[in-house]
Amino acid sequence: MNTSALIRPAWTPATIALMVIGFMVFWPLGFAMLAYIIWGDRLDGFKRDVNRATDGIFAGCRRGSDKAARWGHGPARTGNVAFDDWREKELERLNEERNKLDEMLAQFDEYARELRRAKDQDEFDRFMANRNKSTAPTKTDPSNGTTTTKRGKGSNLLDD
Repeated sequence: MNTSALIRPAWTPATIALMVIGFMVFWPLGFAMLAYIIWGDRLDGFKRDVNRATDGIFAGCRRGSDKAARWGHGPARTGNVAFDDWREKELERLNEERNKLDEMLAQFDEYARELRRAKDQDEFDRFMANRNKSTAPTKTDPSNGTTTTKRGKGSNLLDD
C-alpha cells in the first residue's frame, strides 16, 4: 500500500499549483493552502491534543451518566450484575488497547516524519554534491586531452 499522499504539507508541485489556483480563484483559499504547506505537519499533533482534551472533558460527563444510571436514570445498567461487571471490564480493556494503539500511531507518525526528513536531507546532499561537481572549474591538458578539476586557491570566488 502506498502511504504517500499527493497533497501533503510540503512544497510539492501539486500543493504549489493548488496554492496558485487558490490565489487566482479566491485569495483566502491561497492563504489557506500556504498555511497548510507551512504548518500542515503540525495538524496531526494538534488533532491528537484536541482529541485528548475533549476525551478528558467528556469523561466527566460519562462519569455523571454512570452515576445517573446507577440511580435508574439511564440505560447503562442491565440489571444483571455479572454482565454489567464483565461489560465494564471489557470496556476498560478496550480503552487501554485503544490508548496503546494511539501511542503506537504517534510513534509511527514520528518515525515516518523522520524518514521523510532523512530522505529530504539525502536528496539535498546529492543535489549539493552534483552542484559542486558541475561548478568546479576545469582545465584541459592539451598534451593528453584529459580534463582535470582545478582545486586549491582560486577554485572558489570567495578564495580570490
